[in-house]
Order: sequence, then structure tokens, then C-alpha cells
Amino acid sequence: MAAPLDVCIRGDGVVGRTLALLLARDRLRVGLVQAAEPAGVDVRAYALNAASRDLLATLRAWPDEVHAATPVLRMDVHGDDGGLVQFRAEEQGTEALAWITGATALLERLDDALRFQPFVERLTEPAAAALSVVCEGKASASRDAQGIDFEVTYYAQHAIAARLHGTAPHGQVARQWFIDGDVLALLPLGGPDGTALALVWSVAQARADELMALPAAQFEEALASASDHALGALRLEGERARWPLQLSRASRWCGPGWALAGDAAHTVHPLAGQGLNLGLADVRELARVLHAREYWRPVGDEKLLRRYERARKAQVATMQWATDGLQQLFAQDARPFSWLRNWGMRGFERSGPLKTWVARQAAGRL
Repeated sequence: MAAPLDVCIRGDGVVGRTLALLLARDRLRVGLVQAAEPAGVDVRAYALNAASRDLLATLRAWPDEVHAATPVLRMDVHGDDGGLVQFRAEEQGTEALAWITGATALLERLDDALRFQPFVERLTEPAAAALSVVCEGKASASRDAQGIDFEVTYYAQHAIAARLHGTAPHGQVARQWFIDGDVLALLPLGGPDGTALALVWSVAQARADELMALPAAQFEEALASASDHALGALRLEGERARWPLQLSRASRWCGPGWALAGDAAHTVHPLAGQGLNLGLADVRELARVLHAREYWRPVGDEKLLRRYERARKAQVATMQWATDGLQQLFAQDARPFSWLRNWGMRGFERSGPLKTWVARQAAGRL
């Protein structure tokens, strides 16, 4: 007869797999429930900060930096009227501002680590355990079945994601443009000398319909024009994907024998690239709380899990406030708002300590 599970993790995405590896280090018996395989090729890419990289490296789950995880040495953020903010790794005293990796490469690396972990069992459906952790994403059926209120504010935007190649090398620079309410990001992939790029383009729903319907050549030209031809001619690699954007938060993150983590607990606008970083910070804190628990306290104890909820809610709320505020500011078309935000960007570029503090926040170096 198999030993009973200590923890059942519902959802085996990046957040769920990372939590399983963390808990297994403490010799907790973990069941990891596999989600349905996504249809088609996954074109998502993640901008992982230093704290996330450190976490994955300790689990021996960090992708190969030669090809699969590209360090960002500079980030250029362009306003819609000449505003520009630049972050440089050398100015921050760090080897990179972030690392860009594809979703598939990261999941495969986590899978490799899990194969050598005897305390993790892959499951096709949930099983009884002292603690169930829901990591199923924003559309979590387990969270909804628990009757937890999930407050959702929909942005009037959809994100379009794709993989590209430019005719000019990316130079390990992440580029972002705020243009008339749109947010366009081109993120470097393929290593230091690569020309591969990950696209995340947040646009109004009607505009997303138009862009998705364009033939590849016309889409490529529209994208090159929007990015000021900074990387030369752009060529699509494979299909485009899209999804609606939302700001959301669960009213409760835990209760007797259960907890939420990652997108099942909260989502943010992708303009700052912090969604997965927040989810990984969740599971790092949850694992820390469980590791430090009193010897007599079970892993599903509600008072114990409240420590995790209190520790994470404040930071997540701060990031949600910041990303939502930026989205709302750049969504305004009126001329005074354009002048104000670009004036603010120029001032921020010269701010010194404030700019450094923001960079450390984004890196997870609190």
C-alpha cells in the first residue's frame, strides 16, 4: 500500500512543478496532478528575475543559458512622445536585469529535475492529502469549487504572443513601447548573439482581431513599424496566440487543508513581466513556512497557512497597484496625459536612487 500524501498539488505548470521540488527537499510526499496538454505550440516566454533564477538554480531546474535562457543586459522603455527609460545591468551591479526563457524549455527542465525526485508522484486526478495547493491558473476549477470569491477586472485589451526573428541581432536588449494605449514588448531569445525574439503585444480587442487576421507578411510589417524597425525586418516563426488580459485577486488564499498559489490567487497586467515571478515567490514562501513549522503542527493547519497568506498578499497587492496604474496612465489618449507620462519618464530616467530601487524591486531583491 502506497504511503499517504502530505501535499497534493493541483496543476503541474511552472509554479506547481517548482513547489513539488521544493517540498520534496523536506521529504514531504507530494502528489502532482497533471493538467491537460495545451493544444499547439506554446509560444509564451517569461522574463524571470534574479530571485526566480536563484530559486530554480537551487532546484537544478535552471535552463541552459547558452540557448534557453537569455540574459538581458539592457532594457529600453519607450513612451509615445519621446519619453525613454533605460535600465542597464552594469549600473545595477548585477550580471543581468532578467533572463528570458520559453515556457516549453522551462517546463522541460523542471520535468528533468522531477524525474530524479522519488518523493513526487505524478497523478492524473487529485488524491487525498493533508494539504491541497491549487496551482491551476486563473481559470481554476478547484478554486471555484471551494467557493472562493475571485474578483476579476477585465482590461479592454488582449495580448498577442508570437516568436520572431529579426534581421538585426537583439544585443541582449529587452525593448518595450507604450504607443497610444498599446504595450509592445520584444524580448531577446536564443542566447547572447541571437536574433530570435518573443513578442508580447497588448492591444485593444478590436485591434487584436485585426492583427490576428492579417497575413503573416502584413503582420510582420505592422510590427516592424510599431517597433521603429529597431531590429530590422521581422519574420514570424509559427503561429500567433492571443488571450484576454485581466487584473484579479482571490479574497482568501488559504483555509483548513488548502492554499492557492500563482495565477489561481492573483493575476497582473503583463507590461512589467512579473506574473510568473510573483507565482514563484508564492511557492518559495509557502515552502519556507511549511519548512519552519512547529514540529507538532500539520502541513494543513490553517493558522500555519495564514502566515504564508499574510507574507505574500502585501507584495502582490503592491505589484498589482503599480502595473494597473501604469496601464491606466498609458491608456489615456488626451494630450495632457501624454505630456505628463513622458515628462515623468524623463524625470524617472534621471532619478538615480529611485530608479535603482525600482530595478531591485523588479529583480526580487527586496
